[in-house]
Amino acid sequence: QVQLVESGGGLVQAGDSLRLSCAASGGTVSSYAMGWFRQAPGKKREFVAARWSGSSTAYADSVKGRFTISRDNAKNTVYLQMNSLKPEDTGVYYCAAASSFIAITDLGRYNYWGQGTQVTVSS
Repeated sequence: QVQLVESGGGLVQAGDSLRLSCAASGGTVSSYAMGWFRQAPGKKREFVAARWSGSSTAYADSVKGRFTISRDNAKNTVYLQMNSLKPEDTGVYYCAAASSFIAITDLGRYNYWGQGTQVTVSS
């Protein structure tokens, strides 16, 4: 059973940066497709970024060029570096792990989820 714990959220101003961390236990992050999703109030949870295999990555169009997903195998941790934050990036950010590398933008593919961390971007 993989357990995921997110941290690093907070309240920032538009244009600021944040780095989210997702520490894994019970499994190695390099063995899974690791994804970040977010959910704004009243909206569905949506895909943000994913990393799988060696260095394959995918990003939602809304965050391309601003967010970067990375992985530290030694620390068994996945990160989401978020730059040039916008108010529309506000939401609860969830880390997730998927055993399959297929359709990694689909949240239904993910087997394990963290509890989420709140990111609030003020204008």
